[in-house]
Amino acid sequence: MSRRVTAATVVHVQGRHALQTYDALGAAHVQVGPQALTLAAHLTKQMGISHERAAQVLEWGYGLRVSRSALCRAMTRLGKKAEPTYQELQIAVRHSLVNQLDETGWRVAAHLEWLWVCVSAEVTLYAILPGRGFAQAASMLGEDYAGFLGHDGWQPYYRFEQAFHQTCLSHLIRRCKDMIETASATAARFPQAVMRALYEGLALRDRYIRQEISTHGLAVATGRLEATIQRWLAKTFRDSANRRLAKHLRHEQPWLFTFLHCPGIEATNNAAERALRPALVARKTWGGNRTENGAKTQQILISILTTCRQQGKESFDRIIELFLSPIPIVMDLVPNSS
Repeated sequence: MSRRVTAATVVHVQGRHALQTYDALGAAHVQVGPQALTLAAHLTKQMGISHERAAQVLEWGYGLRVSRSALCRAMTRLGKKAEPTYQELQIAVRHSLVNQLDETGWRVAAHLEWLWVCVSAEVTLYAILPGRGFAQAASMLGEDYAGFLGHDGWQPYYRFEQAFHQTCLSHLIRRCKDMIETASATAARFPQAVMRALYEGLALRDRYIRQEISTHGLAVATGRLEATIQRWLAKTFRDSANRRLAKHLRHEQPWLFTFLHCPGIEATNNAAERALRPALVARKTWGGNRTENGAKTQQILISILTTCRQQGKESFDRIIELFLSPIPIVMDLVPNSS
């Protein structure tokens, strides 16, 4: 009599504690709790503190000893879990009617790259990219973006040929002020006239918001402002600084008063500049990212945290939930996702 033996199917079953943040075993099974890691995420990605100093905060404040490399690895895991949300936020800005763009220098592995930011009404999206041209801007918005785009007049932005642009009046006003401080009385007349027209445009916007003038009155007054600018740009200037300003304004002329033709559009890109300020603090504190993978984690997490603040949503509990999730999830930050 023969006996037949069949191999049983072996199923690996691993328990998971409610506060567990990842599934490592062996020497790595001792884990830092989700609340401590969430605090570290806010310290490093929102407040611009290095991993080393965040570890010091945890030790001084809570007696929790953790290495900076452990925090760095935890942020990488968090970034991977948040990646689906980041991708959905990128889709959201591409479909947004109005966006503002800006960029600043950033270091990755000691090499110069660029930190880009795109701000819509509900989403702030960051991206660390190797250049400062149209290809990088288009990787965020898509080459065929056809909404309203506010920016500082950087030439590559105008390659969004289907978009309606608004050049930042704050930049132009600051430029005029700087010129007036050093120009002769005669040469100062041109920047003074330009600055006066730009201020009149802002005042006109405010009067319309207060319902002191009608839509027809706004259109008539806007036409007069544009005619004033046109008369000045038709002149010939002997001063070299005035020639440079006139050349720049001739290029920007179609987009100076978009905010008056389309009420509700911002006249400046101040929102994008404000979104870059925390990143500038971080850059001064610890310089940037040491690896491309770290840069990817950086752009994802600062996008998540900044969008939480922008939407008035509590970020601490949401990051804890993300740490505790065994798989990547899409957070409740995506407009019109419900």
